[in-house]
Amino acid sequence: MPPAPVLVFTRTTAYRHDSIPDGIAAFRALGAEHGFGVEATEDPEVLADGLGGCRAVVFLSTSGEVLTPRGRKALRAYAESGGGFMGVHAAACTEYDWPYYGELLGARFARHPDLQPGLVTVEDHGHPATEHLGTVWPFTDEWYDFRISPRGSVRVLASADESSYDGGGMGVDHPLVWCHDSGGTGGGRTFYTALGHSPEAYADPAFRHHLLGGLRYVMDSPGPGL
Repeated sequence: MPPAPVLVFTRTTAYRHDSIPDGIAAFRALGAEHGFGVEATEDPEVLADGLGGCRAVVFLSTSGEVLTPRGRKALRAYAESGGGFMGVHAAACTEYDWPYYGELLGARFARHPDLQPGLVTVEDHGHPATEHLGTVWPFTDEWYDFRISPRGSVRVLASADESSYDGGGMGVDHPLVWCHDSGGTGGGRTFYTALGHSPEAYADPAFRHHLLGGLRYVMDSPGPGL
């Protein structure tokens, strides 16, 4: 049997976030409310066995090397044939040894300061993940820095205002939320949000709307032709 339309993958081989169960519960609640199935797994063989039945694959705070060689091949085939991919928070701390994954996601995690309140600057309200937000979104998170800014290769939806918290390391160009669409070349859509460290985030209606918007975006990918 193929996986459910939305497959939430949560395997970790490095740091494990306490918020993972809360994130799974949030995606399941969104599925129940909006009429799509959600399957959560940490088994890399589920990905390796094929993703043709999925409308979206979500990497929810995965970390470290989490895929087998077969899983890497299956994920790449899925994404390149039109499947939707979504990464949440520590998805950027995943598969450092696989260059394609970095290209799929858009950027790789470098470091973060202490968990603290700060401000998200919403740059693009024309996306379902940000349309409900104001220009400034107060949030508490780890404010991930990335090795390089993905701006120029992705559509940046929101960024960090480093003047609003201590320890930012990217300066004025600090994307936090972005997407990209490979539909013109036959590939699917990708959405990534760096937010989502704390369990409390997943009970926040604005953050749940943010996740739902990102998920709807990737679920509108052409779909895998596997």
